[in-house]
Amino acid sequence: MKHVNVGVACLNQTPLAWDDNFVHMRMAIEEARAQGVTVLCLPELAISGYGCEDTFFIGGLLDVAFTQLEKLAELTAGMVVAVGVPVYHERALYNTAALLANGTIVGFAAKQFLAGDGIHYEPRWFKAWPAGERDLLERVQPDGTIRTYPIGDLAFDLGDVRIGFEICEDAWVANRPGVDLALRGVDIMCNPSASHFAFRKFAVRQRFVIEASRAFGVTYLYANLMGNEAGRIVYDGGGLIATNNELVARGPRFSFREVELSTALVDIDQSRREQARRGSHRPRHDAEGLIVAFPFVWPVHKPETSAGVPVSWEDGPDVTEEEFCRAVALGLWDYLRKSRAQGYVVSISGGADSAACTVLVGLAMLFAFDQLSAGGVRDRLSHISALSKVIEAGGDAKAAIGAILATAYQPTKNSGPVTRTAATEVAKAVGAQFHIFDVDALFEGYVKVAEQAIGRKLDWERDDVTLQNIQARVRSPSIWMLANVMNAILLTTSNRSEAAVGYATMDGDTSGGLAPLGGIDKSYLRAWLRWMESTGPAGIGPMPVLSYINAQQPTAELRPTVAGAAAQTDEADLMPYDFLEAVEDASIRDKHTPLEVLQELGPRYPQHSALTLATWIERFFKMWCRNQWKRERLAPSFHLDDRNVDPRSWCRFPILSGGFERELAVMRAYVASL
Repeated sequence: MKHVNVGVACLNQTPLAWDDNFVHMRMAIEEARAQGVTVLCLPELAISGYGCEDTFFIGGLLDVAFTQLEKLAELTAGMVVAVGVPVYHERALYNTAALLANGTIVGFAAKQFLAGDGIHYEPRWFKAWPAGERDLLERVQPDGTIRTYPIGDLAFDLGDVRIGFEICEDAWVANRPGVDLALRGVDIMCNPSASHFAFRKFAVRQRFVIEASRAFGVTYLYANLMGNEAGRIVYDGGGLIATNNELVARGPRFSFREVELSTALVDIDQSRREQARRGSHRPRHDAEGLIVAFPFVWPVHKPETSAGVPVSWEDGPDVTEEEFCRAVALGLWDYLRKSRAQGYVVSISGGADSAACTVLVGLAMLFAFDQLSAGGVRDRLSHISALSKVIEAGGDAKAAIGAILATAYQPTKNSGPVTRTAATEVAKAVGAQFHIFDVDALFEGYVKVAEQAIGRKLDWERDDVTLQNIQARVRSPSIWMLANVMNAILLTTSNRSEAAVGYATMDGDTSGGLAPLGGIDKSYLRAWLRWMESTGPAGIGPMPVLSYINAQQPTAELRPTVAGAAAQTDEADLMPYDFLEAVEDASIRDKHTPLEVLQELGPRYPQHSALTLATWIERFFKMWCRNQWKRERLAPSFHLDDRNVDPRSWCRFPILSGGFERELAVMRAYVASL
């Protein structure tokens, strides 16, 4: 029986951070060797970083990447290591997986299916390699000689074990390369990936990894990036190993460490017997030109009993809630670490959005303390002197939060005691610094300046939007000042629902350098805050203080309340948030016209008349169209699902358009005919 100890390592890499990236890969190799691993799979483009964008075209950087690859190969004595690297060949750039064995670069398998939808733009930089083709990559050595390496749609025969590749997107398509690789007799299939986080996407990954091990009769190794690599995308890690239709190893997700290694001892002969038993398996005898042979002596391993995949929060009932807080917390942690800022600042209003931002920064520190210990947090954020002092003095996670997070409540005369109390209590419970900046005098000052200039008094009947917006805007200079004083990042608290319809004041509540909630809708956010109040993430638990937030109706709190009239609320200004999100999904994500949206949603909202629904749908389309310019200016946000409205990474729309006038007229005529 032939047993092979295999491993996958998920890495926290950074574009063009050559030294740090190399250290992480070396750590993975050293840890794998210490655990007796012979075949190790590292992530896609791990050498350069995945998110290099147009710097992939800088020839000198590609040379650096290859030099790093040669250095990495020197570390592989007695091992086989797969790693992603960009390669320039015949006037084209390819996304490849290099196979390193026993100190040598054996060759390169090139990606055949490029990710070109949503947040991915691989066809902008790379060329897809044609199936069934191979070539020789030439590299000029320092002494002027030329060294060649096989490159293409290749499998590698190392001793008596055959290894093949699917690179990330290759495994997500119907005609995946694994089908052909299985017919070439591959024993181990490696998948170096850079697969971004999205809600419940991990379950899909698990299914295709397990199914590949069954259908292809192979051991399947899946290695992913992890962390906030380049700014907008959060990678959740979660390395996977499956063999004979069984998941035998699953690495942690949303890890705050640089390297997460998962290993398993697999039976190669058992996979081969399974292939032989299958009547559908017909080996190809015409693919010898696509197989690269390399001598390798495999160590002998005795079979052992597997402990199985441990149970975690992944197997619980609140996966989406756990994913949200862990993904955004990890994104905030890495953004702070890699930007080398001194902390975060939040303009805390006492409402849901700013409270969520405050809580998420707190969770980032709580998760970090749990996974890395106080010393690990200090070492990874060593550039924050205030944090180092707190930790060295014996401070706990809550004290550490106070060293990196400052909040400020900024009332005007239209602010009430409910939001003040909520802001105060949430900041105190999290451990954040809390300030009160009363900006009413600034608001009144701007109003007087404008009144003197235009020669009349401003009033709420004629100047409602003007007076609301200036209240939001006067809060911006002081909160920016606090961020500047701290050398910290100001967090924009706007959510995706507000971005969709422009229900936000530019240079007011949209001020900031990072929008952690920009990828999530208001309805989900409110539900998540209720979950945080009652349950909370595994290992941390609930935050009862959020009852101050959850008891309120969302409000901008910018308009004075008139005696006998209802107080201002977001939903009164817009429409019910759940309906807003339903319209957004149907129109923007699913690309339906206004009439189609009405016909789809009408049966789901029978409590409202067709006229009411049509009025809300028209309001959505008009606000969507005239506020594209706002979405172009919003701070970067984390990508969380396929409902993102960020025009720079997901959802394109013209700044100027016809505004669906004809389509809205068709919907109005339809309603009139009912």
